[in-house]
Amino acid sequence: MMADRSGFLLVVLVLGLSLSGCALIPPEPVVTGPLTAEPPMPPTSTMVQANGSIYQPTAYGNYPLFEDRRPRNVGDIVTIIIQERTNAAKNVATATNRSGSASMGIGIAPAILPTDLGPKQDFDATGGNQAQGKGSSSADNLFNGTLTTTVIGVLPNGNLQIAGEKQIAINRGSEYIRFSGVVDPRSITGSNTVSSTQVADARIEYRSKGTMDEVQTMGWLQRFFLNISPF
Repeated sequence: MMADRSGFLLVVLVLGLSLSGCALIPPEPVVTGPLTAEPPMPPTSTMVQANGSIYQPTAYGNYPLFEDRRPRNVGDIVTIIIQERTNAAKNVATATNRSGSASMGIGIAPAILPTDLGPKQDFDATGGNQAQGKGSSSADNLFNGTLTTTVIGVLPNGNLQIAGEKQIAINRGSEYIRFSGVVDPRSITGSNTVSSTQVADARIEYRSKGTMDEVQTMGWLQRFFLNISPF
């Protein structure tokens, strides 16, 4: 009997640990895809042609003589000035009121009617319904910073697909910032910077790992009872 009870408790414990593990769902990433440009294939020949030309298309880092240095190719650098601020507020109020009444009275009943139908058969009914509800919500977010990204693709119309990541580790904690989006080359300044408000399909992800992140995580036993609780 004790062996059966011990086996039952073991099964319950394993089931609880499994459910608690399923409850710890990591947050879905906002920035997906590559975060940096893939290195280009090495040139077939590294020998510089002795043709007297200053520009050699087979050598890395060479640009046309009269071309600006704005990014336009895969692997070029673009610095993003993150200036994001959102402010939203919403208030809702609802009130309803409804009432009704009905009555009937009999003063004199004819003799042909039953004797039970007389003045005492009066009735009066009233009813009412009232409901009131209020709600409000607000959100205010502010995110400032700088992140240097690389061009990971060029669209047919010339727009640049950019993505980048910055990781910072301090003591036992670490933080990372990820960014991706599409940039119009004409919005890039001469210093290769662009505001995040001018980036299309911008995705910004800021997360941390370490002690501060563990403090905000619910314990496994609490997650287990939270999953099986019907309330």
